[in-house]
Amino acid sequence: MIRLFASRRHWCVLASTTLAFAAAPAAATNGYFSNGTSVASKGMAGSGVAIGTGIMGLTANPAMGTRYPDQAEGCLSLFSPKRSTTITGMGTFESDKEFFAVPCGGANFRLKNDATLGVLMYGNGGMNTEYPTNFFGGGVVPGPLGVNLEQLFIQVNYAKDLGNGVSLGFAPILAAQRFSATGLSGFSGFSADPAALTDNGDDWSFGAGAMIGATVDAGNGFTFGASYRSRIYMEPFEKYSGLFAEGGDFDIPATAKLGLSYNPQANAAWTFTAEWERIFYSKVAALGNQFPSAGPLGAANGPGFGWKDMDVIRIGAEYQMNPKWTVRGGLSYNTSFTDSSQTTLNALAPATPQWHASIGGTMRINDRREFHIAYTHAFDNSLSGVLPSPPFPGAAPISTQMSQDELSFAMTWKW
Repeated sequence: MIRLFASRRHWCVLASTTLAFAAAPAAATNGYFSNGTSVASKGMAGSGVAIGTGIMGLTANPAMGTRYPDQAEGCLSLFSPKRSTTITGMGTFESDKEFFAVPCGGANFRLKNDATLGVLMYGNGGMNTEYPTNFFGGGVVPGPLGVNLEQLFIQVNYAKDLGNGVSLGFAPILAAQRFSATGLSGFSGFSADPAALTDNGDDWSFGAGAMIGATVDAGNGFTFGASYRSRIYMEPFEKYSGLFAEGGDFDIPATAKLGLSYNPQANAAWTFTAEWERIFYSKVAALGNQFPSAGPLGAANGPGFGWKDMDVIRIGAEYQMNPKWTVRGGLSYNTSFTDSSQTTLNALAPATPQWHASIGGTMRINDRREFHIAYTHAFDNSLSGVLPSPPFPGAAPISTQMSQDELSFAMTWKW
């Protein structure tokens, strides 16, 4: 068992309090990973590995810490996902959860020898639905159906400027996650442990991982950036060991990013950026295993959500209109996370959007304060398939869809 503090109980109390403020489910635009953490990054559709986006941008590349010494930032996102599932012969069902407020924040301090040390706190989520009727209950029956996943990350960020345009960063990450599921009793006959399948309230899991990153000023206005966040190994959800493959294991997938930014010499007010990200969903059995599979729910070879590794492509730009105002925009596209054969379980946690567009800006209030704003729209997309038999009688067509809107704000203080 991982022990991050004096006892698991103390960590659970701390995480519970913090989650109430900082880890409500965030924008789940790329599977269940948010499309950027910092507001400046969100204004460019999540870009940030090769272009500076403030203190919270260190979540994309810890090497960026050398650009933002002696600063603090607080941020808030208002996130509205719209999810629904349609089953032929049964009707259309909409999730009641359509609005979340998601804070985040951090500070970064100058050290000796061209280094910085920062502490960041941010949330993630997205596998969160609450259907008022249970269409997996052997027909349409009253009572909620859904799942809820909330994640909290605490990142300690060290960055150092090595000279010659090269910066490196390293960031240990502590993580806590909370999960609950309701209304899944219809799957009891297909679980290795039906008592640990559904309706067991909140369960907690804790773990740790790390991130590394680098930026290289290549000259002539070009900057390269790269980062890698390891798989974050988490304790299993014991209350849901009959749901998730490998006895309730739900590790957080690794991610890799590579990008390039360009600041034209002839017009330095513009900066353009492009980047690629891969999220290794398939390497976590609870996410990557197919449904149905050879084993029962909760077994090592048991069903999962059938997610593939996801590639995300982003392009963005920012323009400094004058010393007070900077504006931004961006587009991103992610590859399909699964296919039509996996629609059933994904109705519990739709993650269908692929295209996202964003705009944003920064107002420089004075030498010590800046205000940031961004808006992102994830365009409606659907996933269609057929309910498998078993566990469902017959082969009814099923379709699940999602769209999202997000409005984000941040304030930066410098000293």
